Amino acid sequence: MRKRYSLAYNLAIFILAQIVWLALLGLWIYWYVSNYLIFEKVGEKVSPQIVIDTPNVFPFVGGIVLLVGLSFSMVLIFRHLNVQIRLTRLYDNFIANITHELKSPLSSLQLYLETLNTRNVPPEKQKEFLEQMIRDTARLQKLISTILEISALESRKNKANFELYDCCEIISRLLKEAAEQFRLEDNTIDFNCDSKANISIDVNAFKMVIDNLIDNSIKYTTGELKINVSVKTSLNKVEIHFTDNGIGIPPQEQKNVFQKFYRIYDADIPNVKGTGLGLYWVKEIIKNHKGKISVKSEGKGKGTTFIIELPIVKKPHEGRGKNE
Repeated sequence: MRKRYSLAYNLAIFILAQIVWLALLGLWIYWYVSNYLIFEKVGEKVSPQIVIDTPNVFPFVGGIVLLVGLSFSMVLIFRHLNVQIRLTRLYDNFIANITHELKSPLSSLQLYLETLNTRNVPPEKQKEFLEQMIRDTARLQKLISTILEISALESRKNKANFELYDCCEIISRLLKEAAEQFRLEDNTIDFNCDSKANISIDVNAFKMVIDNLIDNSIKYTTGELKINVSVKTSLNKVEIHFTDNGIGIPPQEQKNVFQKFYRIYDADIPNVKGTGLGLYWVKEIIKNHKGKISVKSEGKGKGTTFIIELPIVKKPHEGRGKNE
């Protein structure tokens, strides 16, 4: 409620400021024109020394430029305030989400520990409790790593370990590792690659890209998950199409999904967990690889496709003539 009020308040101030400067501009023009007409009609009658050949337009133009500059400054200030309000709202959402995410496994751990401490739990139940506690601690570790990762992302850009890989081989390997990590069925991911190109990547960073895209597909798919990954060469770049059969992304939200802390809320999936940082990291990592990522979706219930473009890198011996 407070954020809405702030936006409305700033909008009202902006409109009022525009009205004020338009009024000043009108008064300035009125003053100049009225004085010019007065001197034009009665100037010589009042004093013979007053001679009006041509009007002095420099004060007039200068005043208009000053007022227009003031208006432009107000536009910039208003835009900056809106950006700050929006970032604050996203940050508040992030804090609320991460707090909830941290409390959930902690509450679970506390419950199991108290049960083990106060009751005589059978051995088979103890094993079940311990397995769940291990999962909860792993979840906590992942959340803490996520929080730390945002501060380390910028510094790690300068420490990336780029190496040359065959495009098909490395993506196939990372997809298999991700499928094992997320315990996906064998037929969940369909991989097709007709590219013979080489790409230069930081394999650890690029693994984060694959993991986040798959994790995103899992979160936003209600039925049986199906992922299709295709790789093809286009001009001097490799295109990786990552398509799922999830709930899709409305057109008005597609331009926002890569922004920090941004999350899509859907009534069909009300309890999606996350921090709103996954796709932001994906975009930053791809940018650091001198590539770009885009998203397209035909709408709700029609799945989503992420398109990653990376430059092709030739090996030192490629492109040389036979006589060299």
